[in-house]
Amino acid sequence: MNKKEILKKTREFVKAKFLGEGSGHDWWHIERVINTSLAIGQKEKADLFIVELGALLHDIADFKFHGGDEMAGGRAAEKWLKSLGVNSENIKRVRHIVDHTSFKGVGEQNSMKSLEGKVVQDADRLDALGAIGIARAFAYGGYKNREIYNPEKKVEKHRSFEEYKKDTSSTVNHFSEKLLHLKERMNTKTGLVLAKKRHRVLEKYLEQFFAEWRGEK
Repeated sequence: MNKKEILKKTREFVKAKFLGEGSGHDWWHIERVINTSLAIGQKEKADLFIVELGALLHDIADFKFHGGDEMAGGRAAEKWLKSLGVNSENIKRVRHIVDHTSFKGVGEQNSMKSLEGKVVQDADRLDALGAIGIARAFAYGGYKNREIYNPEKKVEKHRSFEEYKKDTSSTVNHFSEKLLHLKERMNTKTGLVLAKKRHRVLEKYLEQFFAEWRGEK
């Protein structure tokens, strides 16, 4: 099976699995990550075949929906790619992306090593910023029955992945616990340029949110 066929079959497989999903991790999130990954990957001179496969499969079995199992995605991606006859080296490269893309708390160091992985990770994090990132944050918060905001709950700095997995904070706290940290964690120059613009959207939104909360606007 050639690369074009592998990508086509993987796109069909992933779209069928995620279309209509309501937590903000749906097919359209994946498609945006694919498009952004390819745009960044082209500028950063990455292997676009691995980039596209990694973007397609990066959420295939996210730990948030699999009991906190951070290796579930990699196993699922490997099983799928083996079924298509993808060679072992490319499976290893894609699995590395799937295993390491997710944010695991501000206290955790980034373990992504490959250029292709860094490209996909930047694209995924960009989709958590800006106007779309705000929409996704509240979609996920509603999905998890979280409060919009509770001023009695303090922002947590998760020192480990285990602490991050157990977090039950409000959606607005999630901005300070994760989203506002993403700009400084961009891997590529291209990703950073985009992140700076989207980060400012978050800041403006929070300024308005808290002004309304205080009854000032």
